[in-house]
Amino acid sequence: MTKSTSPQHASLADLVKGLGSGQFSSRELTDEYLASATDASHLNSFITLCPDEARAAADKADAERKRGAATHLLHGLPLAHKDIFCTAGVRTSCGSKMLENFIAPYDAAVVERLNAAGTIMLGKCNMDEFAMGSSNENSHFGPVLNPWDNTRVPGGSSGGSAAAVAAGLTPVATGTDTGGSIRQPASFCGVTGIKPTYGRVSRYGMIAFASSLDQGGVFARSADDAAKVLATMAGFDERDSTCAQQNTDALQQAAQQGLAVPKNSLTIGLPKEYFQDLNPALTQRLDEARSLLEAQGHTVVDVELPNTKFANPTYYVVAGAEASTNLSRYDGVRFGHRCDNPKDLQDLYTRSRTEGFGAEVKRRILTGTYALSVGYYDAYFLKAQKLRRLIQQDFLTAFDGGVDLLLAPVTPGPAFQLGNLTSDPVEMYQQDIFTVPASLAGLPAASIPCGFVDGLPIGMQLIAPHFEEVRLLELAHQYQTLTDWHQQQPPARTAGGNSQ
Repeated sequence: MTKSTSPQHASLADLVKGLGSGQFSSRELTDEYLASATDASHLNSFITLCPDEARAAADKADAERKRGAATHLLHGLPLAHKDIFCTAGVRTSCGSKMLENFIAPYDAAVVERLNAAGTIMLGKCNMDEFAMGSSNENSHFGPVLNPWDNTRVPGGSSGGSAAAVAAGLTPVATGTDTGGSIRQPASFCGVTGIKPTYGRVSRYGMIAFASSLDQGGVFARSADDAAKVLATMAGFDERDSTCAQQNTDALQQAAQQGLAVPKNSLTIGLPKEYFQDLNPALTQRLDEARSLLEAQGHTVVDVELPNTKFANPTYYVVAGAEASTNLSRYDGVRFGHRCDNPKDLQDLYTRSRTEGFGAEVKRRILTGTYALSVGYYDAYFLKAQKLRRLIQQDFLTAFDGGVDLLLAPVTPGPAFQLGNLTSDPVEMYQQDIFTVPASLAGLPAASIPCGFVDGLPIGMQLIAPHFEEVRLLELAHQYQTLTDWHQQQPPARTAGGNSQ
């Protein structure tokens, strides 16, 4: 395979063109990605690799292409799934000992749709346990290393997916975002990541953390690549009662024809609350991005989101409470890890959960249960729901006032050192301070690479009104036609973290 079409350098459009022209086969492409993933095993970005299944699927895709049955844009292209999506016959662990040996009997809706398109699953990516974390250090299977600097975190909870795309181990990967779990690792790893509107992508078969917040999305090199995958994933699913019956024609058109740049100049809002006491180097990168967009004819204005200061405490009450109820099913009887030789039912529950859940999951279950308990429900959970509505209203007011999109930081700074924040949960939670508000409001948001700080990639966040993913992606695409931050590659590194 030529350098221009190697996994480390090729866009999805290039891969599609190469498959269509016969420059390489799906099997050859799959073998190359599998070899890359094996060579980069020190990153720990995969929990499960599926070489036999992937090669069989690639051979099937090649046979279909030969007889003219390759009708979907993504046919024959490899990808990886976050290990939160159920995959029939392949382990789905959710990064937890509780589900270490769980093999789902069915596929998640996201997996179904991508399988139907003819994609090739390379494997399942590492993640923070039950998607609870901002660093991918909470996985039962060990932390993921950032490909740019192996002493730093890749972000969480979808750190394995972000690291795999950044390192060229897969062209695209699925992820989920509850409070920033796509956008934060995308920023830390220098890739494009989008969380669509809540309800845009079915949650059927996606293991639940916080049901009113969880949403599936995509990691890719570019906005154009992300659009191609998101269009395949999106759409109504009657098996998910929260899935929206929204038209996806614009997404489908963007996927088939490629993203266009915005036809008209946009008004882009800068939330004042997001830029207070921000890292000066990060502020400079965002100022450069803003100036570049202004030079394209877009107008940038200041906006206020006054209830932003309540977002983190609101999120951790709501998400904890929903985690408490969702994870109560893992009792050692019906689902999940079962302790050995329990003395009685109480001992079975206690030891199964003690052994099966990690420290961060236990912390959130306990705080969530407390917030829902008699005497505290009104003081905590009900108040958090009221604040959530005020936070959403701030966004709606800004959009109703003529703002088309918001531009903001994704994280307070670049990727931090492994182990630096594990002993301080509150400081760890502050890593989500800029991503949580859009999640509470159910808005589509993306992280787009916009430069480097201290030699590490960082992203800018674009937030759009509900179901305006195409508007968001088109602006991101325009920015990426003017810059090459999204094309930067991390250096090859050994298991010790040194450049080769």
